[in-house]
Amino acid sequence: MIERLLDIYSDKIPAFLYEIADSPQMQRLKGIGMNCGCEYTSFPLFAALEPYSRFMHSVGVGAIVWNFTRDPKQAIAGLLHDVASPAFAHVIDFMKGDYLVQESTEERTSSIIASSASICEVLAMLGISIGQVSDYHLYPIADNDTPRLSADRLEYTMGNILNYKYGTLEDVARYYGNLVVAKNEDGVNELCFADEDIAEEFALKALDCGKVYVCDADRYSMQYLAEIVKSAIGRGTVTEDMLYETESKVIAALTSDDAGRNDWESFRKMSRMERSDRSTGYPVRKINAKKRYIDPYVAGKGRVSVISDKFRLLAEAFREETFDYFITCSIIK
Repeated sequence: MIERLLDIYSDKIPAFLYEIADSPQMQRLKGIGMNCGCEYTSFPLFAALEPYSRFMHSVGVGAIVWNFTRDPKQAIAGLLHDVASPAFAHVIDFMKGDYLVQESTEERTSSIIASSASICEVLAMLGISIGQVSDYHLYPIADNDTPRLSADRLEYTMGNILNYKYGTLEDVARYYGNLVVAKNEDGVNELCFADEDIAEEFALKALDCGKVYVCDADRYSMQYLAEIVKSAIGRGTVTEDMLYETESKVIAALTSDDAGRNDWESFRKMSRMERSDRSTGYPVRKINAKKRYIDPYVAGKGRVSVISDKFRLLAEAFREETFDYFITCSIIK
């Protein structure tokens, strides 16, 4: 189902995007999931998810940017924005203490692009420099400050609306068909909705997805896996460089000794969360996380949070939600 999103995003994806997507550096992303390792657990919320890779997401972002800009450098920047994603993606941000910003995984983007002869060949053919495509934050259609709508946030929200069964393919096609590029309140181009009712519906679905991203099971899984990976690095069974291969290779390394096998088996069996009043003891944790939601702009009218009291109140409640409590996974499959 998720693969069918490409048919919605663009009626014709240019050959140069496919050529870059065929590079080994991009193909690696087929082995990196969008759910940051949660799909390996036994939590019912994640166990039945459709495969959704960073590669699928990246091609989708490139297609969206191309559809709305027809600018090769912007589209390529969108396509390449996750090329430096490590195995388990934002789990490594948790490992590095960057769980509130989640940008430490972008550190190697320029060097990975520069190391690819096939990507550099396409860039040279188009007269585009590495600097013009290594930072998609340069282009507000590709990426902008949260909670505004960008191609990156749009794509993973569309994919997750489908994956978490919050909407149908027809729903996401309707949302996408209502989008235009227009000036926001700061006079900057942004992906905006033409219709305020559709914008509100999308914003509410995106908020539902945002709640999943920070639910107890998600936060605990990412923190637990971060500790497993850090421990494996400490034992020498995994290296930092190894994280920039596929997840299957990292899992093989993780499980190459008894300690790693036991850790991974425990992680795989996690299936139910509990909140705890205890502050000590393994595996009790208090875990913060980055809250993701989208407050779209309706062309000529303003943000959904201004137009819709319902969305504004729900978004405020979400922003104010505290994670100042202890959680544990004491019941396993």
